[in-house]
This record gives sequence, C-alpha cells and structure tokens, in this order.
Amino acid sequence: MFARQPEILDYLRHCVREYRLEEHLYFGVRFDGGEWDEAAKEWRVKLGAPEGESGAGTEIRASYVALGMGPLHRPLLPDVPGVGDFEGPAWHSAEWRHDVDLTGKRVAVIGTGASAIQFLPRVARQAASVVLFQRTPAWIMPKRDRHISGVTKALYRGVPGFQRAHRTLIYLTAESRAMGFVNPKLMKAAEGIANVHRKRQLRDPELARRLKPDYTMGCKRVLISNDFYPALARDHVALVDQGVREIRRNAVVAADGTEHEVDAIIYGTGFHVTDAFDTIDMRGPAGRSLKQDWAGGMAAYYGMTVAGFPNMFILVGPNTGLGHNSIVFMIEAQTEYLMKLLALADENGAATIAPTPQAQNRFNAGVQRALATQVWSAGGCQSWYLDEHGRNTTIWPGFTWRYWLRTRKPNAGAYEFGR
Repeated sequence: MFARQPEILDYLRHCVREYRLEEHLYFGVRFDGGEWDEAAKEWRVKLGAPEGESGAGTEIRASYVALGMGPLHRPLLPDVPGVGDFEGPAWHSAEWRHDVDLTGKRVAVIGTGASAIQFLPRVARQAASVVLFQRTPAWIMPKRDRHISGVTKALYRGVPGFQRAHRTLIYLTAESRAMGFVNPKLMKAAEGIANVHRKRQLRDPELARRLKPDYTMGCKRVLISNDFYPALARDHVALVDQGVREIRRNAVVAADGTEHEVDAIIYGTGFHVTDAFDTIDMRGPAGRSLKQDWAGGMAAYYGMTVAGFPNMFILVGPNTGLGHNSIVFMIEAQTEYLMKLLALADENGAATIAPTPQAQNRFNAGVQRALATQVWSAGGCQSWYLDEHGRNTTIWPGFTWRYWLRTRKPNAGAYEFGR
C-alpha cells in the first residue's frame, strides 16, 4: 500500500519517458530566482551552478514562470552551539550520506518528525548503538500497510471501475480525517487509537509515558509507523527526551548536561517552511521583491498567484499544504487551475495576469479566520506550520474537495490583465 523509494523513482522515470520530457529538463543547475522585464513582458529566469561548484550562470526567458519546488526543499539544522564542530560524519536526512557505513557505529539521531520515524528503525539494524534526542513526542498511528495480493491485482485488471473505486475509498477515508483537524474535540477518538498502538508496541510503561504527546493530535504532523516504537524498545537504542544543548567534536550534550559520545549524527530536524522562499530572488515590476512582500508572512491567492507579480505561479504555495490527505491531489487541482489561467489570459488578449490585491486579501482573511479555531492554532503546541508571527501560512483549512471545487474555474473578476 505504501510504495518504497525505488518504485516511486521508477514511476517518475517512466513518466519522463512516456511524455518525452527529457528535452525540457535542465539537470545540474541551481534556480536563483527571476526578474520581470516590463518592456518585453517576460521573466528572465536566473540559473546558476549547483551548490559547491563554480561556473557561470545562465538565463532563460519565459512568458510565465511556475515555482514548483514546494515548501520542503531547504533542510533545517538545529540552532545550537557547535553544529559545525563535530568531527565525525553528520548530515540532514534530506541529504543522506550514502558513502557512510553505519555498521558498528555509535549514532545520534536528532529529531522525531516524519523523517526520523522512517530512517531510525533502519539505522538501528546497523548501528552498534543509537541515541534519539526528542524535544517533543509525536502522535503516531498504526500504518495500515499490506502487500497487494494477486487476487486484488486481477480485479484491478479485469473488473472495470474496481481500481478507481478502491482509489476513491482511500481518498474518502483520508479526507474524513479533516473533520478532526477542523474540530479538535473530535480528535479524542484518534488519540485513543494512537494510545493503544503505543502501549501495544512498548512493554515498558515508563518508555511509553515518555513518548506520549501532551498536545491535541494534529497540532503537529500526525505520523504513521509500525516499526518506530519497536526500534526504540531495542536494548542498544536509547531515548533522551529533552533538547540538545551543545554539540562537541565527538559528542552531543543534552539539555541536562549529559554528554553522549557518538561517531555520527543524523539530523531529522525538518525544513525551512514558512521562510522556504527566502533564498529565491524573485523581482517583479519596478524591482518589487517577493521576499520583502512576504516579510510579514507568506500570502497568495489560492496559494498559486501573488498580487504584483504578473505571470508568476506557485505550486504548493502558501496555505495549500495538508495534514490529512495526499498533497498530489492539491497539485493536480492547481495544475488544472493554472492551465485555465493561461487560457483566460489568452481569451482576454492579455500579455499578463495577476490577482488583484483585494481578491488576495479577502481570500487570505477568510483562510486565517477558519484556521483560528482549528487544531493547528488551538491544539496547544508550537509547530512548523506557524510562522514567526504565529500565523499559519502553510495549511489549507479543511477538506481538499472544497479546494478542488473552488478552483474548478478561475474568477476573471479576481484578476488584473495587462496588454
């Protein structure tokens, strides 16, 4: 039910071949941003060499630009003294060191988010010892995984509509979880399932207690795993349930001053999310800076277009992330919407299209009103969903079908057209 990396990568390669995308792809380049050319009514997209490599950059001119890097592309390291002083191998999970053999090593894992629960069980099978530094425990649900049987595959192939019906059932099951995010009181039932799951997998009641969250489920990202708790119960795996105070040349020091000597450090500390676009220098008309516009918090119209930045689109932009269903559904809805915006500009004989400030402000005011009573704001935690001002600029407030319905047809009155 949950495809692993090799299968997903094979699927992506298949799509590249099937739709002849090779000729449109640039590999080994870094996207630095873009500058709007008012006279030509087009973007000058700036490309540079990959990080750590020298070489002259290049420029591409385009009538439209779509920022599709998503919010989880800049790894975040903890802000503690000594991060750069460690003498052994250390890396963020998004930049995995495949050249490092962890067999027989003493390994520190810092962070207990969605990445850590996936890699820690595998690390524990290799390493001589693992110490996990947990600042805040996560709510973890059982992972309803299974092999797809031959009978099911035969039904997919032979019975018209069966596979689509199964896919729809999966979607609706996931979509129903939004009711708890919208009304945090409904999360009690899901918390009960997570509590039973934790206690069943951990025979040590003290360890189970230390891994129990003290906030409403959904306030931080809800995780799914069947092997994280059993990995923590192994004799050579230790849990340190407090933050990191310092990192030394061969050790990690916990908040209570306890020093843990290790040979390698793996950071599962997440990403820059609310400031994900700060390193991208997008300059609109008259040099208007996207970074400066978003200094008080990211904002876009339906998360896809930004007032004052003509012909610039965003996929998985502000307030279009999810905590309950597949982000692919949102990306598909956005892709369809953006294609319709291109057609709308053509129908109006326009060279440029951008949302009006009024439409953008109304949309975002409505989003923030809805989020104010939902679990991310009312769940009793601090999370990466919230920016430095305490605003949730990442999550869509509710059901994905509502987003899909509201983006089926662009409202021409919400846009400004330029000739």
